[in-house]
Amino acid sequence: MRITRSLRRHGVIVTAAVLTVALVATGCTKKSDQSAAGGQSVSPAKVKIAYVPGGPHPYFQPWKTAMNQAKTDFGLGGVTFNETSGWDQTKQNSVLQSLAAQGYNAFGVFGVSPDNINSTFQQLESKKLMVASLGSCPAGNTDSAAFCLATDVETAAYKAAQTAIQAMGGSGNLVHLTGNKTDSNTQRRIAGVKRAVSESGGKVKLLQTVTDIDVDLQSAQKAVADLLGAKGKQINGIVNTAYNPAVASAAAVKKSGLPIKVVAIDDDPTILGGIKDGSVTATVVQNPVGQAYIGGYALMKLEGGCTMNTPGVIVDSGSFVVTKPNVATYDAQRQAQTKQLKADFDSKYLSCK
Repeated sequence: MRITRSLRRHGVIVTAAVLTVALVATGCTKKSDQSAAGGQSVSPAKVKIAYVPGGPHPYFQPWKTAMNQAKTDFGLGGVTFNETSGWDQTKQNSVLQSLAAQGYNAFGVFGVSPDNINSTFQQLESKKLMVASLGSCPAGNTDSAAFCLATDVETAAYKAAQTAIQAMGGSGNLVHLTGNKTDSNTQRRIAGVKRAVSESGGKVKLLQTVTDIDVDLQSAQKAVADLLGAKGKQINGIVNTAYNPAVASAAAVKKSGLPIKVVAIDDDPTILGGIKDGSVTATVVQNPVGQAYIGGYALMKLEGGCTMNTPGVIVDSGSFVVTKPNVATYDAQRQAQTKQLKADFDSKYLSCK
């Protein structure tokens, strides 16, 4: 499973209580003759957006609430959510073609294969369909979609590692738990952790980087149990940059009683509970609501005749460090970031004539 690759890149779960998005569409009053993908301008009521993750994962569940909020706020003609690809790029391509045949004219896609997803984007755009990459950008420096709205995963991992190192007192042994080794975003996360470690001036040692343990929670639990059994007494801190290892390490370290500082990713209830009781030092949460909501807003504008000032631009949807002092209030910061993203698309990224 590929979040298992990318959401191991990006794993996130957002509790239903923090999914409220209170934004109202504003922006262009005139429409150009052609959209960025070359299609005719259409009214919001004729824009039908398909949100297509590469497969099932908790990270994407907030997209459902956000896309329905976008439909209401922006007057979209329709939205749908389809996670049936099963982390197979060929299957995802078939799903996308099927949705296009059903009349969906705009797509927010979390690609299964970062190395190959640009060809999928190009196929859709050749049919005059609008495409955004949401939650994950293609590998390399080129994005054939109109834009990529996703977490800057290297920065998020850097923040997480910095937080872990600070909790360790600036020295000791750190372990990094993450997702699929061959995934481009996993490599970015590894780079972010290594950068934070290098800034310690040799005081922190990256004892081990454990990859390929985000297939499911059971796999992550076994890997964490093996790690603690073999090296638990040597470890001062664990930084997680994938969802299942984060949940597994939070529970395992608490049960073991070992004095290991755990920094997680995302806001699974287990992790938030650990922050509240002190067994988890911090977590770095992402913004899947903002990705779906603002992604839908921008796709609507593009279908309405706006164009991207820089086609394929990468926009960071935000990442936020959550510790005990702000565990009850952090979502306000995330909602503020979502509002700012909308303003940025209007002022920086979109050109509407």
